[in-house]
Amino acid sequence: MAYKYFPHTEEDIKEMLAKIGVGSLEDLYAEVPESIKLKRDYQLPEALSEVEIRQLFDKLGKKNHPLTCFAGAGVYDHYTPSAISSLVERSEFLTSYTPYQAEISQGTLHYIFEYQSMMAELTGMEISNASMYDGTTATAEAVLMANAVAKKSNKVLLSETIDPKILAVVRTYAHYHGVELKMIKATEGITDKADLQQKMEQDGIAGVVVQQPNRYGIIEDYAGYADICHEKKALFIMNSVPADLALLKTPGELGADIAVGDGQSLGIPMSFGGSYVGYMCCTEKLMRKMPGRIVGKTVDQKGQRAFVLTLQAREQHIRRQKATSNICSNESLMALWVTIYMSLMGKEGVKEAAQISYDGAHYLYNELLKNHHFEAAFNQPFFNEFCIKYHGEGNIGVDQLLTKLEENGILGGVKIAEDTIMMAVTEKRTKEEVDHLIALCHE
Repeated sequence: MAYKYFPHTEEDIKEMLAKIGVGSLEDLYAEVPESIKLKRDYQLPEALSEVEIRQLFDKLGKKNHPLTCFAGAGVYDHYTPSAISSLVERSEFLTSYTPYQAEISQGTLHYIFEYQSMMAELTGMEISNASMYDGTTATAEAVLMANAVAKKSNKVLLSETIDPKILAVVRTYAHYHGVELKMIKATEGITDKADLQQKMEQDGIAGVVVQQPNRYGIIEDYAGYADICHEKKALFIMNSVPADLALLKTPGELGADIAVGDGQSLGIPMSFGGSYVGYMCCTEKLMRKMPGRIVGKTVDQKGQRAFVLTLQAREQHIRRQKATSNICSNESLMALWVTIYMSLMGKEGVKEAAQISYDGAHYLYNELLKNHHFEAAFNQPFFNEFCIKYHGEGNIGVDQLLTKLEENGILGGVKIAEDTIMMAVTEKRTKEEVDHLIALCHE
């Protein structure tokens, strides 16, 4: 039986089958039940030319109905400089080699070094690793890291104001690593500091996890939280939207031991939910407990600049039971993406984008409150995302409003309660688009 895309010749197949004492390929798969074997040709379309392929996908693309996005909840419609898609394909970056072959992957090591430098500066932390899968797994890894540092402590406190998607992943990790999770109460949409202090009186607290801005878009005041944690020898862990840190106090300024989050806000398109990149930064004393790898800069024998893997506490390099993590990096393409984004935007550009997002969200919020159908969900400061309650005439509620907006080309937000919508504004939203949403809500 000939298989067009198999690299083996008939002689190769016969030799391999003879070696294992099997007469044919059919005999090799004899244990597979007949009921699940495919007994017909694959339903594949006829081969198409390049022109025909483009026409096919153009036709499929026209079935889409693009919406102006005012939704957030962890994924935001930020601007992506057009140069990024070209720069990530440069030959020194686009390579089949991994950083394990350091002598032939200097381009990869170089941009990872730059990524680490930028993320450490953005978060105000001392050390950054070479990226992680996404923000949720980065947070879960931080919980395990706190547990490993504490040794005799296996409890971690998490604020109720953390995104439920993050909590779900953390719970999964904690369950299989024997980490006990306890929740800190939320009051008026923010972490209850008094409840935190009370729970910290218990023995065995390894770490405390909070989010900034939190799941409701609220900017919480975490001043003094690090002191509360450190008095009990617990680690203070902050999950933050990195783009917002251009204007907000950084985790480093607030005394955090570990800073984590998702880098999607740094120019990565929404892409139907992925792929994204998780970041993890920490203090220098925790460096050897950090999962993943760290790239450093040095000079070679000729005195030329060279990049090397400085720390490699991964399962590929050491015994699995000694590894800090068995899921600790992405393929680094997205790390390159956000590195180029930050390079192109510069410090002032990142700040300006954050300011425009902030201003747009507050304009929308204030205009909606002029409509008697809307009222504030929380009396708290927010950045570029906010929660607002809606009560329409008669039976018109949140679902009907969101449907109406969608019919008019707007993804109006995320329903988080029967009477509450969470809306987000980024630098991509124009005043005309915001005013269009406002006008529809006033009809």
